[in-house]
Amino acid sequence: MRQAMYHGIINIYKEPGYTSHDVVARLRGILKQKKIGHTGTLDPDAEGVLPVCLGAATRLCEAFAGDSKTYEAVLLLGLSTDTQDTSGRILEDRSGEALRLSHQAVREAVCSFLGGYDQIPPMYSALKVDGKRLYELARQGKEVERKPRRVDIPSISIEEIEMPRVRFAVECSKGTYIRTLCHDIGEKLGCGGCMEHLKRLRVGRFAAQDGLRLDQVEEKKAEGTLEQWILPIEQALDEYPALFTSARGDKALHNGNPCFPGQLDRLKNGAVNAFEGARARMYDSQGLFAGVYEYQEARGWWKPWKMFPLNDQGEEGRQG
Repeated sequence: MRQAMYHGIINIYKEPGYTSHDVVARLRGILKQKKIGHTGTLDPDAEGVLPVCLGAATRLCEAFAGDSKTYEAVLLLGLSTDTQDTSGRILEDRSGEALRLSHQAVREAVCSFLGGYDQIPPMYSALKVDGKRLYELARQGKEVERKPRRVDIPSISIEEIEMPRVRFAVECSKGTYIRTLCHDIGEKLGCGGCMEHLKRLRVGRFAAQDGLRLDQVEEKKAEGTLEQWILPIEQALDEYPALFTSARGDKALHNGNPCFPGQLDRLKNGAVNAFEGARARMYDSQGLFAGVYEYQEARGWWKPWKMFPLNDQGEEGRQG
């Protein structure tokens, strides 16, 4: 008998020592399905939240990768390394200078990054330059010019200072390297610095305290209770309002075609708040969820953004 496929998002608590790829590989073995994808890399030595998309939800990997994130990091002042964390080769040791810094100077330097800044991605990263990963070039002893990228930091706060270590929490946008933030704080203080530890506390709606470790996933599956820990696709998309097609609009929806306002159910939807870029969960006249549509003002229609064919969702996707 063929095993049913899991669909939805599972909150994994990644333990140190695993790469994001390792997590996906082990989940494929536990769940006996190939269609699994993570929502963004987390350094092997780091721990914490790693939302993983299962089955039809893999279409959402890119969308969740853009969610804001919250981290807790330990900055080790006085040491500069080639990887910007303690796993790398030491380039400079100015520990003595770090120990002479006042707590006030450290606080001012850390808080100066509030709001965001133009960050230069590290050489040891998965970004590509001319088709090659930066970390591949770095391992060959090569360094190339990287363009700074704007990163947003809505909040940053110091939790503890025990020189030369500084533990701080930071909320940041997609693409922010906390290793580089630690390095940049150290440079601002004039003594250098690198990241000693990193824990991801939150990715969007997913929090570290609610995550399952891989061994726990295996246990829940054996117990038959794993489904309770998987966020259904529709629930993951509940930030978008629900729209329903009328019977005349069902065919367009089922075929994954754009839908005009005249094909929507006016009674169920009421006044449709349609503006350029607006998104909505789209259901047919029987309440079956088909996907997320995006409004295009120039054409006056709702166009598919992410579709979730009903046969990919099993019994999921009925509302109303």
